[in-house]
Amino acid sequence: MNLKRWIGLIVGLIVALMVAGPALAQTPACARTVTVQEGDTLTAIAQRTLGDATFYNRIVDATNVAARVDPSFSTIQNPDRIGIGWKLCIPSSSSQPASTPMAAPTRVQSPPPLATPTPEDEGGIGEVESFDGEALTIEYLRRQNYPAQSLVIQETLTPGSNYNRYIASYISEGLRIDGLLTVPQGAKPATGWPVIIFNHGYIPPAVYRPTERYVAYVDAFARNGYIVFRPDYRGHANSEGEARGAYGYPDYTIDVLNAVAATKNYPDADPNRIGMWGHSMGGYITLRAMVVDPDIRAGVIWAGVVADYPDLLTKWRRPNNLPAPALSEARRWRVLLQEKYGMPEENPEFYASISANSYLADLSGPLQLHHGTADASVPYEFSATLAEQLKAAGQTYEFYTYARDDHNISQGFNEAMARSLAFFDRYVKNRR
Repeated sequence: MNLKRWIGLIVGLIVALMVAGPALAQTPACARTVTVQEGDTLTAIAQRTLGDATFYNRIVDATNVAARVDPSFSTIQNPDRIGIGWKLCIPSSSSQPASTPMAAPTRVQSPPPLATPTPEDEGGIGEVESFDGEALTIEYLRRQNYPAQSLVIQETLTPGSNYNRYIASYISEGLRIDGLLTVPQGAKPATGWPVIIFNHGYIPPAVYRPTERYVAYVDAFARNGYIVFRPDYRGHANSEGEARGAYGYPDYTIDVLNAVAATKNYPDADPNRIGMWGHSMGGYITLRAMVVDPDIRAGVIWAGVVADYPDLLTKWRRPNNLPAPALSEARRWRVLLQEKYGMPEENPEFYASISANSYLADLSGPLQLHHGTADASVPYEFSATLAEQLKAAGQTYEFYTYARDDHNISQGFNEAMARSLAFFDRYVKNRR
């Protein structure tokens, strides 16, 4: 080999080392790697590998750093959404967590949703003889009693970055309902901390866990000076009762309205500064709660099931790529409503009476809507139509569209969360 070629090789090696050096210096010390399996969540992986579910942010930080220099690692934007087969970096249990922002700034690759709701999955109900559509009316919800009561701390969990975490319970129609409660640390405001009641979307009750999924959502609100209470609807986790569904029974909405009543009496909470957030099915609950309880100061809904019942019956169908339910499961809320009350055009008064959209003049506060145009679970049209109805009713509202985004607003998560926080700050935290 001639001298010129040797010199070329040496120069090339020096340049390569200079380029690689800074990147290699950023490579985290992975104590081990984990490949995500079906059913895994970041909190479960953190509990299994690091001995503490709240250390999920350490895995996020380590994996995102690793992904910058090694494409075999996956980038995590939202801790609630990780995909099967993703390679994660597990740091040493003694590693200190980096300062974790509200969500990592990088974008995530086609994550699986928090849940894939369908009309049947979210609203399954029992036999015809147990079905009473009158209990779905807004007036029925207004007639119920939501007594003053206390939140009872059942379990103290590992704290978050600047807030404490608990499992707390209250009573709803004689049932003990649990929920995840976060309380800011530090000096409490003179009137108490502002509150966000957090209404999650559909998660199969059999697999629901109060400390899993929606982790980044709860964390973002909690870290910004809000008490957050996320009720476990009846039949979910350790909450008593039967999980009969949201759209054929008033149960979940009643559970949330009782959660509001209980949170008002929590010693650290300001009963005059309560907001409500809902995703998907939780958006349906939020809209109904806000035309019943005048003390909910503002609401934020992501990808909400916020259409009136005529549109729920005719414009919300099971995706073509999902199998039809078994015959024994097919008698669901849509079928039973039509059997007992006829089609909407035959009985418009009844369908108006069960639709929160008919009561927007009574909305308790401003409403902010978010929806992705590529949502395959809940039609974008539902939020767009509600926005038009809010405008016609003269209500204060904001409506944000996320082009080509999915049911969980995966690509626009950072922006949507920043907008949600700003909205709650304006109408709840800084309310005068």
